[in-house]
Parts: sequence; structure tokens; C-alpha cells
Amino acid sequence: MSDSRYAFTSKTETLNKYLKLDQKGMIMAEYVWVDANGETRSKSRTLKEAEYKAEDLPVWNFDGSSTEQAPGDNSDVYLRPCAIYPDPFRGSPNIIVLAECWNADGTPNKYNYRHECEKVMEAYADHEPWFGLEQEYTFLDLDDRPFGWPAGGFPAPQGPYYCGVGASKVVMRDIVEAHYKACLFAGIKISGTNAEVMPAQWEYQVGPCDGIEMGDQLWMARFFLARVAEDFGVKVSVHPKPMKGPWNGAGMHTNFSTKEMRAEGGMAHIEAALKNLEPHHMECIKEYGEDNEQRLTGGYETGAIDQFTWGVANRGCSIRIPRETAAKGFGYFEDRRPASNADPYRVTKILMTSIFGKL
Repeated sequence: MSDSRYAFTSKTETLNKYLKLDQKGMIMAEYVWVDANGETRSKSRTLKEAEYKAEDLPVWNFDGSSTEQAPGDNSDVYLRPCAIYPDPFRGSPNIIVLAECWNADGTPNKYNYRHECEKVMEAYADHEPWFGLEQEYTFLDLDDRPFGWPAGGFPAPQGPYYCGVGASKVVMRDIVEAHYKACLFAGIKISGTNAEVMPAQWEYQVGPCDGIEMGDQLWMARFFLARVAEDFGVKVSVHPKPMKGPWNGAGMHTNFSTKEMRAEGGMAHIEAALKNLEPHHMECIKEYGEDNEQRLTGGYETGAIDQFTWGVANRGCSIRIPRETAAKGFGYFEDRRPASNADPYRVTKILMTSIFGKL
């Protein structure tokens, strides 16, 4: 890329000669957390090489006043490790550490949504909840324009871009491929990727995951995507309506089932769950991401934000029951309401509490 705005992307070949150096029995541990704005942050520390479990790792801290998670006069926020992944950027034996944020007084930080979500998942573990999240996102250039869109203009109307192949249809497939491989290396249960309806928009799917693992893995996959795109000098947007006008928004469709729904006669349990969800519709919407009203208009493959609807194979409803599920009489349903910027801990928690009851 000749444009000077993209001159500071990573020099991978130069970096590789340093990545091969002997670490002398030490490892780099990258601690990752979620900040006040639903973005990932991270910093590194050195540890002795060993087989670690999350509970073995040291609690660390950071300046919460710089991340809008604490006031300046009491700024220490503590990082409590909760999951470990192999590091796809530095390679083995280095690790990525997902951490929860806690205040100095021993209470979870205001933006620590994992803690309460885990309580709900443990309380209803007998139902064996499975989740699969479909994360849509948009590639932007450094001027916040969808990558590959004509300067000062617009691409051809939607139609050829969904699952498209070819230079006129998709952009930045190299980032998508690199992210896919990074997730597989780290043990993320990434189940697929595809180009989406709006040009410069893509999707990856994570799952099925059991309980709290869903939120953990989706956040880690988001971190990996931001980190990979950084190498290419490209921004990633999870705004639910990155471009106004006749363009699809971006969601995080949430596939859900329990052991009862997956067994013979499971359709009755699915219908019972939807009956329980309906009165909690607006409560769910509050947990399903910012600016979602720009996306949930009832058009462009969405249901209206103020109505709870469901149907078989209907992408214009709040809840879609796959045709295969309806035909077999058991399976899962897809909640199409969550926005692409929704917190997976908040989404999965309120699905559980709406169906099974609050703790």
C-alpha cells in the first residue's frame, strides 16, 4: 500500500528473527481485559516457564483511571486471571491470559460482567447450556471509511458481497485468514467465517461453547482480531450500523440450546423458552448493545426493536428457529437481536435468567 497512512504496519519479516530467539526458561504472559467501552486492553509480564492453570498465575493491576474504570485518586484495578490460551503472536511457550477486573476493596469492577454471568451459568449448569455466537464486524481504513469503498462514493448495491469471492466483492481476506489460524492455534472454538452482506463486512462464528466458556472465547477472538488487524494497519468496527442508508447492519446472532432442547421432543422446551423470553424483550434489548436501534428497524434482515417475534427460517424475526430444528422436533434457536458490539457475558446471562429465572 503506497498511501502514507498505512506506512506503519508491522514489519513481519523483521520481527520473525527476534521471535526465534531463545527465551532462557522464561515466558511472556499477555494479560487481556475488557475496558469501560467494551474494548480489549492488554499488557505483558515475564514469568518462569511452567505448566500454569489460571489460578496459579499472579494477580496483577493496572491504572483504571486511564481506561475509565476507576477514579484518579483510587486508580488501581486488579486483574484476576480466569483463562489461559497459547499465544499465536509470540508462539509457544508464551501465553495469553484473560483476566477479570476487580476493585481494591475486593468487589468486582463495574465493568466486570463476567463475574455475575459465571454465577448464573453455575446455578443452571444442569441444563447444559450451549451457545454459539456469530460475530459480524466491518473493516475500516484509518479515516473510518469501510475498507475498499470508493473515496467520496459508494460501492454497487448489496447482493454480490455475501459469501463473495473476487477482487470486486471482498476485501482484506488475508486478515480473515490470519485471524482464523490464530484462533485455531489458541484453541478457540471458531467454527467458521464468511463475507457478509455489506461490502467490507465479515463474520466469524465461535461455538458451541458450554456456559461461561462462550463469553471467554468470544472476547479472546475479538482481541485476536484487533491484534491481527493492527499488523495490517486496518481498524475493526463492531458498531451495529457502521454506514447509514441501504446497508445491512452488524449483529452478534446468538444460537442457544439446552440438553432438553437437543433431545427428542425438544421443540416443546424451545417454545416454552420463547414464551419466557417474550415478557423480558425490552430488558434483553438493554443488554444487547449500544446503538442497536439503528440496526433493529424491521428491515435488512432484522426484527423491529419494540416487538418480540419468532418464526421458522424467518430472518426478519427477533428469534429464528432453523427449519431443520422445526423438522426434527429438537435442536436450537437463534436470537437475532444482539448487536455486534454487545458484551457476550451480558447476552448469555440474560438469556439464561429470562428463561430460567433470576438468582
